[in-house]
Amino acid sequence: MILFQAENIVKNYSNHRALDKVTIKVPQKSIYGLLGPNGAGKTTLIRIINQITAPDAGTLTYMKKPMQREDIYSIGYLPEERGLYKKMKVGEQALYLAQLKGLSRHDAITQLKQWFEKFEIGSWWNKKVEELSKGMQQKVQFIVTVIHKPKLLIFDEPFTGFDPINTRQLKEEILSLRKKGATIIFSTHDMGSVEELCDHITLINESRTLLEGPIDEIREKYSENEFELRFEGEINLLTATLNSRFRILEHKKENNYSIVRIQLTNNGTPNDALYSLLDAGKILSFNKITPNMNDIFIKVVSEYREKRKSENPGKKIKK
Repeated sequence: MILFQAENIVKNYSNHRALDKVTIKVPQKSIYGLLGPNGAGKTTLIRIINQITAPDAGTLTYMKKPMQREDIYSIGYLPEERGLYKKMKVGEQALYLAQLKGLSRHDAITQLKQWFEKFEIGSWWNKKVEELSKGMQQKVQFIVTVIHKPKLLIFDEPFTGFDPINTRQLKEEILSLRKKGATIIFSTHDMGSVEELCDHITLINESRTLLEGPIDEIREKYSENEFELRFEGEINLLTATLNSRFRILEHKKENNYSIVRIQLTNNGTPNDALYSLLDAGKILSFNKITPNMNDIFIKVVSEYREKRKSENPGKKIKK
């Protein structure tokens, strides 16, 4: 089931088109990565989903119905910019924001105390926000984002300001929220986190959708038929064994075995490769190499920019 869909969204600011017929379909209980370089249009799309601004064209569908103003009460939004009042005490402000999201004072205090204990920040309750580090403020803001158990959560660069330990804790909480039924849109530049958390992605560049779909399917699509072979034997014999359907891209010796990266060509299959290699030595492992999201991101954006240059010679293309 698709929980949220934005279809053919267009947004213009003065003489600048921020979004040009962008479509995303976010499955229920998924972690959906919204990717793109700075200025691509991600923040504009997030603002439209949160009804901070409206699209000039296109439709928004939430839970199979046209999106309504009251739907924002079932959405939690953690912006990249800190939005806490610096002179207020942490507990006082968290309580105020939780009540704004519909919790009674009693329920808000109970749940906030539980979250503060989980994040080991109970001692911060009576401190002013301005006394906290950037990462500490982000923890508080994360808590008030999820406190009302929203169906749809939107996190914009949620790990900014966190050390590795706190980043790990936040990632575990995000996965736990998904397990409990939340659907999450996750905007980030951190491709490692995308591979670790996301099951679907959309890549936006210069206001347009360049890539969209399940992350496993995208990685398979951009695979180049490369395999890593670990074997015991002579590399010369291996080279002689491979025929025109395979070629060696890289070879290195490690301890008493070799690691070789090969590529299948001319309709060669993994079974063909393994059969050809049986007489070359002892095969320890044979694994397909799939590109990571960082490599795919760079490849797709670079190809798009080259295409734009060829279509618009002499015109400066955004970096």
